[in-house]
Amino acid sequence: MSEHTLQVLPHENSRRTRVVRLAPALGAAILLGFAVYASRATVSPASTISAAVDDDKTTATAAAKANAFLESLDAQLRSKALLEYDSAKKSSWSNLPVTMVARNGVRLGELTKAQRAAALDAIAAVLSKQGFQKVIDIINADDQLVTGKENKMRFGGDNFYLAFFGKPSPTQPWMLQFGGHHLGINVTVVGKNSVLTPTHTGAQPTSFTRGGKTVRPLGPENDLAFKLVNDLDAKQQKQAVLGAKPKNLVLGPGQDGKTIQPEGIKGSALTEAQRGTLLELIGAWVHMLPEDAAATCLASFKAKLADTYFVWYGPTTDGSAAYYRIQGPTLVIEYAPQGGTNHIHTIFRDPSNDYGAQLTKQ
Repeated sequence: MSEHTLQVLPHENSRRTRVVRLAPALGAAILLGFAVYASRATVSPASTISAAVDDDKTTATAAAKANAFLESLDAQLRSKALLEYDSAKKSSWSNLPVTMVARNGVRLGELTKAQRAAALDAIAAVLSKQGFQKVIDIINADDQLVTGKENKMRFGGDNFYLAFFGKPSPTQPWMLQFGGHHLGINVTVVGKNSVLTPTHTGAQPTSFTRGGKTVRPLGPENDLAFKLVNDLDAKQQKQAVLGAKPKNLVLGPGQDGKTIQPEGIKGSALTEAQRGTLLELIGAWVHMLPEDAAATCLASFKAKLADTYFVWYGPTTDGSAAYYRIQGPTLVIEYAPQGGTNHIHTIFRDPSNDYGAQLTKQ
């Protein structure tokens, strides 16, 4: 057991207490992270993935939190955590176990309690409360996979990594990269603008018990999708449902620069209510951004909804394993079960703006 283990969360489905190897006390911010649980708050209509961060103050705060973390490290750890903005390592991230694909940055398990607290503060500063909660939930889900003292696959919260590309600044480009098994977040910040592309969120298991409550890290991504596909009439379903078996991610980690042809039903063929559900579904990803940034994104995407496609592969009965993709002029979202409903991978991209490519041209 790590000497940095602080938070012990009892699980009703286990006779022993599971240890979440994630974080020390972070004051109100981290307590919120563990207490909110996967919020099913209503998400607003949707957008392109690029948007203004709340304002100059928010950008400055995010940069200050990131620099506070970096300054807490010794020279050796700082050299691992801080890389050049245009480093070729930026695209070297994954959702696979860390034993299979090495990660950039510093491992949470090698940090002191204070350093780990500062790391999570930095992550929270570039996300909304809802987005940070999703990160906590995915990490807590991964902790359920820890078996035995050796933990040969290196699952659990100690085995997530944080890196920065470019020195965090209120005005100059920089990127925060955080992830481990089933999680890969890339948030690029350039002045007031922020992008969350590409980002992978996943879960295994997709449901677990924490503090006596059921947690579903990707609950809205499942529920809203099944609502939408079942709200389609027979003619619409014929356009949207193109196969009986689910597919795997097409544009997941390692697929930067690749393209895929849109398929399925077009937004212009949906009713107003159906488009509302589609926008709410997209919001499950977009709302990982801070509130004002997400609102700007969603408004922009709504303007392009008529040219956005929704496609489905698999059964349409809720609780079944099914793949879907949402694809518009500046957006690709994929949701892919891995052999069943208890293991999910998703990707969120703007292929034209991965890693803030468009922002640095402005």
